[in-house]
Amino acid sequence: MAECRVPAKFEIPEERNASDVLFDIVEKQGGKTVFRRQDGAQWLPVTAAEAGAQVVALAKGLIASGIKPGDRVALVSATRLEWTLLDFAVWSAGAVTVPVYDSSSGPQIDWIMRDSGANAIIVETSKHRAVIDTVESVDDSVQVFQIDVADGPGVVELLTERGKDVSDEEVTARRRTLKASSPATLIYTSGTTGRPKGCMLTHSNLLGEIAGVMQTSLNQLLGDGKRLLLFLPMAHVLARAINLVAIEAGVEVGYTADIANLLPTFAVFKPSLILSVPRVFEKVYNSARQGAHDGGKGKIFDLAADVAVEYSTAKQNGDVSLLLRAKHAVFDKLVYSKLRTALGGVCELAISGGAPLGARLGHFFSGVGIPVYEGYGLTETTAAIAVNTPGEVKVGTVGRPIPGNAVRIADDGEILLSGEVVFTGYWQNDDATAAAITDGWFHTGDLGALDEEGYLRITGRKKEIIVTAGGKNVSPAPMEDIIRASALVSQAVVVGDQKPFIGALITVDPEAFPAWKTRNGKSAEATVADLANDAELLAEIQLAIDAANETVSHAEAIKKIRVLPADFTEDSGELTPTLKVKRNVVAEKWADEIAAIYTK
Repeated sequence: MAECRVPAKFEIPEERNASDVLFDIVEKQGGKTVFRRQDGAQWLPVTAAEAGAQVVALAKGLIASGIKPGDRVALVSATRLEWTLLDFAVWSAGAVTVPVYDSSSGPQIDWIMRDSGANAIIVETSKHRAVIDTVESVDDSVQVFQIDVADGPGVVELLTERGKDVSDEEVTARRRTLKASSPATLIYTSGTTGRPKGCMLTHSNLLGEIAGVMQTSLNQLLGDGKRLLLFLPMAHVLARAINLVAIEAGVEVGYTADIANLLPTFAVFKPSLILSVPRVFEKVYNSARQGAHDGGKGKIFDLAADVAVEYSTAKQNGDVSLLLRAKHAVFDKLVYSKLRTALGGVCELAISGGAPLGARLGHFFSGVGIPVYEGYGLTETTAAIAVNTPGEVKVGTVGRPIPGNAVRIADDGEILLSGEVVFTGYWQNDDATAAAITDGWFHTGDLGALDEEGYLRITGRKKEIIVTAGGKNVSPAPMEDIIRASALVSQAVVVGDQKPFIGALITVDPEAFPAWKTRNGKSAEATVADLANDAELLAEIQLAIDAANETVSHAEAIKKIRVLPADFTEDSGELTPTLKVKRNVVAEKWADEIAAIYTK
């Protein structure tokens, strides 16, 4: 049974809690810029003193509204500065934050409100308020606050006015009721395989994540003068944890929910650090490649991409030839510099989490000069429990455990975790907790392997393993990653459980589709459904299938595919808010298409 344990070089005092991350800076460096607030085309500084005063005012309003220590307060909002300020305010009132994705439906919110017992909910817009008004559990006993209000005071103004008679000392006293062992947040899992469970994370879990990351070599690239632009949903544990790490490290943090205009925002904000999920990195690569091909420079881009991957691979192995260096220098001027400029021109590193990145994509960005440090973690581990770091990186792995944590591989290949960041259990669900944690080890359900240096490689997910009718075990994720590398492919779902062979459902990228039609002489009005059986479309997708099939045995290879008429989206139910595929939903919704693979 392989195991890698990295001891902690820190201790978390019981009297410390996560609100201290901001207020320590307020006390020691009140004039320091901690956040950047977007104002049109400008990103204006927000000092620690200004942020701290705002948090205290909001906490006073919550206290005046009857929020008591230990109460749960739900927060439904897109990524914005107010999300962070309200999070700190809930803690400063002694309460527990229950983050909810702003895309959640009424029934999803109803379940979280009922299960958590939250007695207050903060929503962002009138659209969210309209959803809340349909939720039965949000009755007269639940206070509802709104951030943006068109015809009256929003939550900031309302709570500030309501709490004006509450003393600063009361807020300080409330903050000090929180201990490291106190619950800090109740985060509900994305529900890819069933009803979401509430993960109880303590202040110690959050502080352990901060301290662990700060004791890795990532700390070399964090600090004064650095900037992080957060655009992932703050309801996701990864964005929340990295937000706290950045504040602790002195990185200036900006927030945006305008994903469609990320590149223009990068150009103005100029982040030195980017945090994202693999799908966004895939889209950046595919968009750049598609743009090059549409502009008649496709061959140059493809050669440059191959050289970037080759260069990064050789560099990792410590063997970069003079010829390869020369090729890399040429393409750096022609291609790579333009990609770096598109990301703001000063990005030193990117962190990827939430799903496997894929070795080729990791090597590509590293070869371009934007190293993507892939990590691994779950809601139950307060985000990253393992991560690649500068000087200690193996592309294709998710790195070694951060200090204070351990990884063990069970006899059946399942990844087991323990340490500072591992959660204490599921909210009001002893059976689920007992099933997940045995002898202090959290059973992740993921499959992996540790190499001789303790680097962890993810090989699949236990529940996703496909067993064909012939008894062959197939892990779908690695093949799906390769297929999605095609600019034309948006999503790939490998199927074949208890079937005679492996098949796949494919969706076409709606952004790449129009240009593909133009290049191939198809009608501009033609839909994906119209061309689902088009020979040229299938031939291009087959190139991606062939690339995936080269990595597996004949018995594991994809034999047939079906092109679906529509892409997966969060609104249609097939994707989580962090763009992970809900396999159970796909299997149910597209059951006829799966059946067609084996009957036609």
